Amino acid sequence: MGLLLFVAAVVMLSLVSIARAAPYAAMVMDARTGEVLHSQNANARLHPASLTKMMTLYIAFEAVRNGELTMDTEIRITPQAAAEPPSKLGLRAGQKIAFRYLVRAAAIKSANDAATAIGIAISGSEAAFARRMNRTASAMGMTRTTFKNANGLTESGHLSTAQDMTILGRHLLYDYPQYYNLFSRRQTSAGIKSVANTNRRLLDAYEGADGIKTGYTQAAGFNLVASAKRGDKRVIATVFGGKSSTARNAKVAELLDLGFRKAPNRAPIRAPGIPLYAGNDNLPSDAPSVESTSKTVRVAGAPGSSLRPLARPGGQIATVVAQAVAETARQDEDRIQAGISAAMAEATPAAPAAPSIATQLERGADAVPGVRPTMRPENLVLASADAGSTQADVVEVEREVVTRLSTSGGHLWGINIGRYSSRYDAEKVLLRTALAEINTLDGTLRKVNQSSKGYDATFQGMTRDQADLACRRLSARNVPCFMIGPS
Repeated sequence: MGLLLFVAAVVMLSLVSIARAAPYAAMVMDARTGEVLHSQNANARLHPASLTKMMTLYIAFEAVRNGELTMDTEIRITPQAAAEPPSKLGLRAGQKIAFRYLVRAAAIKSANDAATAIGIAISGSEAAFARRMNRTASAMGMTRTTFKNANGLTESGHLSTAQDMTILGRHLLYDYPQYYNLFSRRQTSAGIKSVANTNRRLLDAYEGADGIKTGYTQAAGFNLVASAKRGDKRVIATVFGGKSSTARNAKVAELLDLGFRKAPNRAPIRAPGIPLYAGNDNLPSDAPSVESTSKTVRVAGAPGSSLRPLARPGGQIATVVAQAVAETARQDEDRIQAGISAAMAEATPAAPAAPSIATQLERGADAVPGVRPTMRPENLVLASADAGSTQADVVEVEREVVTRLSTSGGHLWGINIGRYSSRYDAEKVLLRTALAEINTLDGTLRKVNQSSKGYDATFQGMTRDQADLACRRLSARNVPCFMIGPS
């Protein structure tokens, strides 16, 4: 018995010493503007632990937004996901569970089995999902982050920084505000059981706190990305390498206080902008299926015998996409002009010159073959003509010339989402906005209007109601927008 107690004491001391040895890093940011208010060792590459799940959840929200699956999709749990160590939901291999419950378990309980199940459901394997995580991180500007798994368990090369995790937390807040409330729930149902929030102590203790994610491993120490809002101010604070959950929470509260002191009372909201959607890369042909209550959607990629080439580096992709968008816009403009010309030609066909009334009177009724004059009404009152008037004084009837004919079916409205210094910037914003609001802007025309003041990014070909709805949705996302009426 004494030997067992001695061994247990040694193990406990070892764990404490490892946690204390984890390097400390911190960052505080004004969430409204992205301004850094405090930084200490913020670019050191350290173990992120379960802060990793913020990216797993970000991609889960992205996949739902882009129709890869829904929150109601039934996910079949793989043996790999079921075998993950705690913290876990307790999933069993072969079990089916709604995607929303996996999201809740990963966000609130920090369940490792749920996070792995999310990654495999979306990308077919955890390795493929990690590649997608890294592409998304690169697009966000997380330049010193490398993900190797979906749950954050310690793995060689799986590293991030306090600065990168602060950037990721800000993207979660602004890119998917409809899901952000998940992180403030003290507990919720995860389908097979109720789960409690690992961050509930800070949420209860700090005024205005509403997220985001905790993390702990022996190698990482106690990590936390927290956000709080007071009045018009919102601050994000990140800590790596806390010695205990209590010490970590106290330090985060101290940093949030510092942030609220330094942040100005008024500041413009400069949302970071949703990164370009790239989806999955090479999915294996035997990727597992995901099942919905109404249909089965199979996640399948290229055949195993003919894999797609690896994606180019992110910068090159952005350049190629921008060039393609610009070329498409030019082609669309040419097609519109051609369509307008064709419509005008149909609306105003060439007609032979009509003879004057005097000439018709000289020719008589037979001047127009096949047309007989109609009888005058019996009650017609004739105006008396002056004695000096002649047929030559009769004025030729003025024909009405149609100069504009609408063929748009009422889609004469548009929206303007900003003026930019270059066509490239305007095209980039248009593409990003179209992807973010695909349901509202589907079928509209992206067009850049150049003027002496810059390049206006516009969507055209909308009804008034569509333009009004689009502007209201974009304004809710802090995207500048105003309607353009028919002109």
